[in-house]
Amino acid sequence: MNAIIYNYKIWINSTDTYLLLPKLRELLRKSEYNVLNFIEHSFVPQGYTCLWLLAESHLALHTFPEQNNSYIELSSCNEAMNKRFVAEVEAWLTEANITHSNTEEQISKP
Repeated sequence: MNAIIYNYKIWINSTDTYLLLPKLRELLRKSEYNVLNFIEHSFVPQGYTCLWLLAESHLALHTFPEQNNSYIELSSCNEAMNKRFVAEVEAWLTEANITHSNTEEQISKP
């Protein structure tokens, strides 16, 4: 097995965790990821970070309320699941009219 990570990074114009958390949880399920654990932290005076530990790696969400932006990053060793997640996120953001910019990478062991 080759050591390869499929990485998807996206900035979105929303910090609404009441919207983002259930939606990201749903998209992980639709993409057939196996969630092992979830951890979160709210920062004072503002900001929020959470992480889903996946059998296939992890998904992180970081909010920046002062700029009305959130950063989402998925790292996965499963290319098919990664592609499904990316397609689901892109469809959701387009449908919800949420402004975003993203990058995808394949990272191999040097």
